[in-house]
Order: sequence, then structure tokens, then C-alpha cells
Amino acid sequence: GVLEKSLQENVKTCKLLMVGAGGIGCELLKNLVLTGFTEIELIDLDTIDVSNLNRQFLFRKEHVGKSKAQVAKESAQKFNPNANIVANHSNIFNPEFGLDYFSQFQLVLNALDNNAARNHVNRMCLAADVPLIESGTAGYLGQVTVIKKGLTECFECQPKPAQKTFPGCTIRNTPSEPIHCVVWAKHLFNQLFGENDPDEDVSPDTEDPELTADAGQTALTTDAKKDSVGGIERKSTRVWALETDYDAEKIFNKLFRDDIKYLLCMETLWKKRRPPQPLDFNNLPGKGENINTSVMRDQRLWSVQECSDVFSQCLSALKQDLAARGDDAMLVWDKDDHHAMDFVTCVADIRAHIFGIPLKSRFDIKSMAGNIIPAIATTNAIISGLIVIEALKILAGNISKCKQIYLNKFPNDRKRLLVPCVLESPNPKCYVCSAKPECTVVLNTTKVTVRTFQDKILKGHLNMIAPDVEIDDGKGTIIISSEEGETEENNDKFLSDFAIINNTRLKCDDFRQNYCLNITVAHVEKLDAEKEFEVVGDMSEFHPKEDGDQKSDKDHTNGTEPSSSKGKVKDDDADDLIILEDGDTAVTETASPVPTGSRKRPAKTTDDQDGTQKKKKKLLDAGDTNDIIEIS
Repeated sequence: GVLEKSLQENVKTCKLLMVGAGGIGCELLKNLVLTGFTEIELIDLDTIDVSNLNRQFLFRKEHVGKSKAQVAKESAQKFNPNANIVANHSNIFNPEFGLDYFSQFQLVLNALDNNAARNHVNRMCLAADVPLIESGTAGYLGQVTVIKKGLTECFECQPKPAQKTFPGCTIRNTPSEPIHCVVWAKHLFNQLFGENDPDEDVSPDTEDPELTADAGQTALTTDAKKDSVGGIERKSTRVWALETDYDAEKIFNKLFRDDIKYLLCMETLWKKRRPPQPLDFNNLPGKGENINTSVMRDQRLWSVQECSDVFSQCLSALKQDLAARGDDAMLVWDKDDHHAMDFVTCVADIRAHIFGIPLKSRFDIKSMAGNIIPAIATTNAIISGLIVIEALKILAGNISKCKQIYLNKFPNDRKRLLVPCVLESPNPKCYVCSAKPECTVVLNTTKVTVRTFQDKILKGHLNMIAPDVEIDDGKGTIIISSEEGETEENNDKFLSDFAIINNTRLKCDDFRQNYCLNITVAHVEKLDAEKEFEVVGDMSEFHPKEDGDQKSDKDHTNGTEPSSSKGKVKDDDADDLIILEDGDTAVTETASPVPTGSRKRPAKTTDDQDGTQKKKKKLLDAGDTNDIIEIS
């Protein structure tokens, strides 16, 4: 009796797709079945972890380790046994979820926790011309928006804020914040057990720009080693650790005693800083102290001795895990893996102690390492309710009445926590949803390889899945093919090897996303701040700094998409969150972006702000706020 009869029928027959069964997803699925939706398909690749149980209420202790999608289906059907729910424990990027798959739905609802999946679903819904309702939460903050091809902005219409990065020399030589130690600890995990990335080296950086010209004198006066690159013999951390059989004492003393003593020799670094204090495995603070068992293990601070004990246990467990996977195997750090998380916690706190940085609890380090803003169940409940309200507007034929709705931490001047805004029109320069998607990539064609162009630019920055690239030269020269092995011999060649120069046009096609993009290459000899490339709408948006404006090397961070991941904190493990540019929380700078870009929340937009700010959202008049719940 709440909904009009025609809307009731639309709800009953609507076939919708829900992507994600986590914090928002659990609440959303429950709301959908209780509203009367009966044809629901659900996709989620994740399994249930014990940490999910405090807010994902479709799951219970006995479900830990099982598929989120399957258990969510079974639990939701208890609310409405008539609901026909299809659960897919699968990856949304799989080829089976292509254009034909998305085209069968009337609505798609996102309840995702990572930006890559949001980008992909956005493109699939644009290709299939299916309305998408996007959402996200970050602690007490949240938002819901509707995306419809040709009517509203898409998820990628506005640039996303850059991820927080740190100079490599800060991470390796002069950490000053807990996050620096956490990043270093994750790098060490990869050096010992994961993918070996030279840019994640944990050894002291002798090329620190703060050092004098004499810093590398020892290396210069040492006899060159024969049969070695550049006369310098290098041994990876992994190889050395294997040779020691992952001996905890040897690794500890190397990392936290010998390397620290080496850093102390770089006297220039410590003229205005507190010098680090080396530690010895057999003589650590906290030895013999009793552990406070009245506080949960995750919540209390561990002593240095306890960190050392955990370090030894983790090395042993992770070594066995690595060995069990066979030769050339590697481990991938996961915040929900007990030993991996313990390893990063103890290593980060040991390093923090050495540099006089406040120690953090396992809970706090997990939040930093996994980019998690702790989720709040009531925020998820509010946002999931708003998703359903917007869905009902669409099914009632009132998509023009849909709003972008923000949930604030504190009431605004009108005493409202929920702030509705009009939906923005599509960005005519969007390289995803415009009529003729195109962009300019600024780079040095003599230094960027085809592999880098494919992995870092097309897949990494432009979010393609299976790109094909053809030079628009009238010859149809293909430099990248989505067919495995077809153009593999091109990978290590430079773009200039294919006569790609300034103003060369490239036709890029991703058949998996039904997406075509024309790229104009803009050749420059050098970009600012170690950037390897920059993506802009056109060259009028490219504003390189003059040499005199450059920051010193010690201060800069990597550019739009760095050539390495020096200290980069990734967002793949974020938990149902978005970034809202207001400084409400210190962690938001490493969170996922807001669904419609990087605009500030309207509650923060006032008439007396700088006129150069981004265009303001149109706030509804006080009388219009009831439109949030208007469905007819």
C-alpha cells in the first residue's frame, strides 16, 4: 500500500544487477527484497572474514571463509522467500559479464569497494545504456548518485584526486610519520615474500638529494666487481633471506641495526633531525615485561620485544607458506591474512621506535596499510536506503527527479545531515562518455616503451581491460593487441621505434568494455617531478612548471602516474569508502574517490570562498529537500 500500483508492478518485474555484497551490499540486498524486488542478480568475488561481522549483518560466525554472494543470497531469502536471487561468486571483470550480460538489466546498483571496478561498471552501463546508481561511504560520510548515459555525469567525468605518495628517500632514510613506517613494512614484505620491485627497496638510499657529494665516496673508492653490472655487485633481499633460511636474528639485525648504523654515517641527514637508534635482536626494550591481556591484542600497543617475537613467528609462518606454493612463487600482501598483517604491524612499530615516531596498534596500522576508514553500520544503512529511493524514482519514470545525495558528519546550517543536489550534465570533454572520446597523453616517446604505455597508461590510468592500439597512419599499424602473444615482441620497444612522434594519433579500442578512445601523443623531453606521463584533455590543459618553480627532489611526490610505486598507498583494499575533499579525516587522502569526481561536498561550499574553486553544486531550496523521498 505504500507504492502506487504501477510502481509495485515495476518493482516486482524489474530485473536488476547488484555489484558488491559487503558493508553497503548487505544492507542494500536486505532493503531490496523487503521493498518487493524479486529478480536480483548479485556479483561479488570476496569471501567472508571475521572482521566483516560487526557491520555486514547478513553474515554470521559460521559463514567465515564462505562466498559473500552466496551467503548474502541465502540470508536475504529468509526475509522474502519469493525473491529469485542469482548469486555469482565471481569477478566483475570476467568476460562472461560483457555487454550482452549488462543489457538484460533495467537497473545496476553499485556497492563496491575499489575504484577499478567502479570504472569498469560505469563503462559497461554506458555501453548498455542502463541506469547506474553509484554509492560509497567513509566513516560517517556517504553519498549516492545516479548515472545515466547522455543525461548525467558518468563516474569518470571529473578527475579523481591523486593518491598520496611519498618520496622514496623519505621512506628509506628519514621517516617522520607512522604511515612512512607502514609503507616501508609493506615494501619489506614484498622484498622478502612478494613481487620484487627495485623501486620498493628497503635499504638506505645513498642517492638521497640531502646528502653531500661525499655520500657515495666509499662506493667510488671500492674496487669494481668483475662480472657485475656497472662494476657493482647487487644481491636482492629475497636471495639474501633465502641464503639465511629466513633466520629471524640475522634479518632483524641487518634491517634494524646494521642498516640504521649505515644511515647514521650519512651525517647530513641528522643535522636537523633526531638520529635513529639502532636495535639489537638480543637486547630489546620491553624484555621480560608482562603483556597487558586486559586490552584486546589489536587495540593495545606492542612492546618492541613483543614486536620482535611476532617478527620471528611471522617469518617462520610466511616462509612455510611461500615454500608450499612451489618454486618462483610469491605472496601477495593481504590485510586479512593474519601473518601478513602481523608482519607489517611489528615491522612498522619497530622502525617507528628506532626513529622516535609514536607506535600504533595493530588496528590502526591495518587501517593505514589497507587504506581503511573504519566502516560504520548506520552509515551503510542510510546510504543503502537512499539507493533504493533513487531506484524507485527511476522505475516510476521520474529519473529527472533523481538527486545526488550527500550524508554529512554534522548537520548543515539548515540542521540537515542529508544534502540533496541536482545531478550534473555530462562533461563534454570526458574521455569516457562524450560523443567522441579523446584525450592527449604527454610523454617522451624515446623513453616510454610499449609495455609501459599499455600497463601504466591504458590499463593503469585509463582503466582499460583488453586494449588494442592502432597507429592512425593510414597503414593500420597495430602496436598492441589484446590477443595473447600477437604483439609481445613490441613490449620492450620504445614508442619512437614505431615513428610515434609529437601529434601522432592512436586509435585505442577495448572490445571488452565496448569502448573506443582516440589518443593524441604529445612528445616532450622532460615532465615535472619525475612524472613518466600526464593525461590531459588537450594541450591547453598542460601547464609544465618552469625550472625555477620546481620543488627540490626531497619534497616532491610522483606525478599523475609515477614510473614506480615509491611509497604509494594503493586503494584496492579500501572498505566501502570514498574520498570527500574536506579534511574530515586524515585518512581520506588515501581512500577511493567520490563517484562523480573530486568536487567538495556542498555543505562546504559557501559564497565567500575563493572564486577560483571548482564550480559549485546547486543546492536545493529548503522546501525542495523533501524530494529526497519523493517517488511519484
